[in-house]
Amino acid sequence: MSTVKKSAGKYQPRGLTVLHEDRDIIVVEKPCGLLTIGTDRDKTRTVHTILNEYVRKGDPRSRNRIYIVHRLDRETSGILILAKSEVAKDYLQGHWQETNKHYLTIVYGSLEPQAGTISSYLAENSAYKVYSTADRSVGKLSHTEYSVLKESKGLTLLDIHLLTGRKHQIRVHLSEKGHPVVGDRKYGRLNDAHGTLALHARSISFTHPVSGKLLNFKTAIPDLFTRLVGRIDAVSEASYSIA
Repeated sequence: MSTVKKSAGKYQPRGLTVLHEDRDIIVVEKPCGLLTIGTDRDKTRTVHTILNEYVRKGDPRSRNRIYIVHRLDRETSGILILAKSEVAKDYLQGHWQETNKHYLTIVYGSLEPQAGTISSYLAENSAYKVYSTADRSVGKLSHTEYSVLKESKGLTLLDIHLLTGRKHQIRVHLSEKGHPVVGDRKYGRLNDAHGTLALHARSISFTHPVSGKLLNFKTAIPDLFTRLVGRIDAVSEASYSIA
């Protein structure tokens, strides 16, 4: 694997790290606190608006634009894939089940067993809160595979293999299991003293929509994680490979 470097172009997207860019796609690392795309209730600056400005290189008349392939919650940091054409977007979304996605998260307590899969039907209520339901006509079947990487001072570091990608899936599944994500005041502790959600989209592997090559990306481990649980015995360098 070779080390990822920031794109060296004249125009750079403010607040985002470009991991890879070609004529069809752009892969970035999103910081915590930034929306992927605006909503009816929130029109603040987003990954979508930042990258639209970036690909237009300051020219508002440019026809270049960015297409959303998938999303990360505002509070979640990590890797996002975006497309530069509708054809590329449709291909990536059509093959999304083949995309390999891993997250790092830190939760409260000690999990037993130390590896497993959490499965439930997830639905969303009128207050925009996601929950598990036994009603299969309402919820969508969701699977979250986890494994314990480290335990420290009442906290547990987990590797999450996201088998399906529902809204707030990881947060809901772990909270309902009795181990909410650190910093999650929506599904976890209302009085959580940690201001940052300990959830990071660490790595992703997918097939390029045009070249057909397998692309693998991995980000560095956020400082928040080492502050919470100490040294993490894993490769901390950001990297990528193209097969």
